[in-house]
Amino acid sequence: MSKCISVLGSTGSIGRQTLQVAEELGLRVAALTAGRQIDLLEQQARQFRPCLAAVYEETAARELRERLKDLPIQVMSGMEGLLAAAELAESDTVVTAVMGSVGLEPTLAAIRKKKRIALANKETLVCAGELVMAEAKKYGAEIVPVDSEHSAIFQSLQGCRDRSEIKRLLLTCSGGPFFGKSFAELEHMTAGDALRHPNWTMGAKITIDSATLMNKGLEIIEAMRLYGLPLSQVEAVIHRQSIVHSLVEFRDGAMLAQLGTPDMKLPIRYALTYPYRAETPDRTLDLLSCGPLTFSAPDETAFPCLHIAKQCAAAGGTACAIMNGANEVAVAQFLRGEIGFNDISRRVEQALSRVAVKYQPSLADILEADRLGREAAG
Repeated sequence: MSKCISVLGSTGSIGRQTLQVAEELGLRVAALTAGRQIDLLEQQARQFRPCLAAVYEETAARELRERLKDLPIQVMSGMEGLLAAAELAESDTVVTAVMGSVGLEPTLAAIRKKKRIALANKETLVCAGELVMAEAKKYGAEIVPVDSEHSAIFQSLQGCRDRSEIKRLLLTCSGGPFFGKSFAELEHMTAGDALRHPNWTMGAKITIDSATLMNKGLEIIEAMRLYGLPLSQVEAVIHRQSIVHSLVEFRDGAMLAQLGTPDMKLPIRYALTYPYRAETPDRTLDLLSCGPLTFSAPDETAFPCLHIAKQCAAAGGTACAIMNGANEVAVAQFLRGEIGFNDISRRVEQALSRVAVKYQPSLADILEADRLGREAAG
């Protein structure tokens, strides 16, 4: 069980909920980091009194440094600050809740310090999963997933003696706000439309990824890396109610699933207390009032991002890093109103057609593929 944590991305949705859980559990907080939201970061720093606070943007870091000068808190900036927070000796667990591929290097740094990784940054495994898992094995670092789907798989596999017993993993997906619509109907959807997720309250980027189903594609790749399985054994299924968070089917036909309310504090709490379970103060699932549970196949024609992600997973090498970088840029463009909803998948396909895939890549190759993917999508 964790005793002291560093929270990378503390001002985002996962970061804020992590701090709520940390307060409930009485955990110490050694470090907090944010991109630019210094008002909230200052509030968090004054409440939890970490020894380090880091802001990715230097200008914002200078302002935060001035605001916190009455407290013995070191304020750093940029990747240097993220790495310092990840490596901090005081913390035994690093919660990686930063958005995007910027989380890759801090996660690797924490792994090399043998920290527990409470992994909420799926892009780390999407871009460099094989490298990350190899480093975790080398240094004996524990990776406990925070994503609700991967936490469900993690929990369902607790009694699995051998990976050969697994027939397939089934990652559930709400279908987002546009479930049932055709590709043509999606052409003129706005950011406001796409941000209306039916079940979860999340940050803007992951909410758009959920609307395009790219998020489910990223999660398929993440599951492949976490559990060492081929694409043929990882599937997505639409489950509108977000009650069954994912399932494992075993070779004997048995299925194990984890059910619960759509509340991210459940997988966060488990990641911080594993292998123990802490009592929750929150509302729990009532099977008598949750209604029918339904399942259906995703429509990869209407939502081509899922198909693209699976293609990249099959290709391997730097394909996933190119795709991820391009998607981050395209989603940002869509949120700014510069491109349409269906243009997100078009920009990702454009980047993949322009950037060559490298196989057996180094970390430098992966970071360069990410950069080129962003550039090609712009």
